[in-house]
Amino acid sequence: MPLLSIVLPSYNEEQNIGNTVRVLAQVLSKAQIDYELLFISDGSRDGTYAQIEKAAQEDPRVKGVEFSRNFGKEASIFAGLRLASGNAVVVMDCDLQHPPEMLPQMWKLWQEGYEVVEGIKKDRGKESLGHKLSAGLFYRVMSRLMKMDMTASSDYKLLDRKVVDVLVSLPEKNTFFRALTFWAGFRTTSVEYEVKERLYGESKWSTWSLMKYAVSNVTSFSTLPLQFVTFLGVVSILFSIVLGIQTLAKYLSGTAVEGFTTVILLILIIGGFLMVSLGIIGHYLARIYEEVKGRPKYIISKATENLHPVEERTVTRQ
Repeated sequence: MPLLSIVLPSYNEEQNIGNTVRVLAQVLSKAQIDYELLFISDGSRDGTYAQIEKAAQEDPRVKGVEFSRNFGKEASIFAGLRLASGNAVVVMDCDLQHPPEMLPQMWKLWQEGYEVVEGIKKDRGKESLGHKLSAGLFYRVMSRLMKMDMTASSDYKLLDRKVVDVLVSLPEKNTFFRALTFWAGFRTTSVEYEVKERLYGESKWSTWSLMKYAVSNVTSFSTLPLQFVTFLGVVSILFSIVLGIQTLAKYLSGTAVEGFTTVILLILIIGGFLMVSLGIIGHYLARIYEEVKGRPKYIISKATENLHPVEERTVTRQ
């Protein structure tokens, strides 16, 4: 019987673990789907991992690990993909804002031969206006960069084993899971869902963390910002030509002293372009530096007893 693995990145989700296990068990058992739940505690500072261990002792289908520190959601997702042993793997939020009721439909589509089943948001649920606007801008930018429609995309998706194997084989350290599934291709379909409200706790994403996440993902998946540096250089040259002509005209007409303001503006404009360009180049250099170091995406410090080690993972058993 085929196995469905569900990867659940978890950061300070102590209150949600028990409810998530219970709800998923009800949905999947009713649909007669053989499954395993993989919780990835991303260096949580509360009792998240203790709750994962408790759930694993009560149900052998529940497994989990804890990172040595917070490595981020992308690292949690890829750790789960590497640990998963199912024929198909679903990535979803631990707080159940991704509705579990969609899982049987996604599973059925996979059985029909689809290798990627994308969860598409009908709406973003209850979010602040600033959050909605910033998220909308980010996905519009990413859609243009990737030439794919990502405006309603999410991390909620089902992947066939062959897709998972491709993703975990990628050597890069800075990953963007949502975009990489588009990049990988394969036979894809989608299902629509409405974002649910959290029962417990609050979202761990602040506006600042979302901005950092956006910059990190854009630069890890596109070189367009580097091309923007060239654009700024061309604009700077055009400014210089125009102002140079103006300065020469003033000199020939005997009013060159009045060009002092123009010189100041020219210096400020070119200086601003240079600083922006250096910042973009510096960010890409930092990315190259991180990749060249070859450090792992994450470090696992603990794992539940029912999770068997595979490949190169170093796990401290509790």
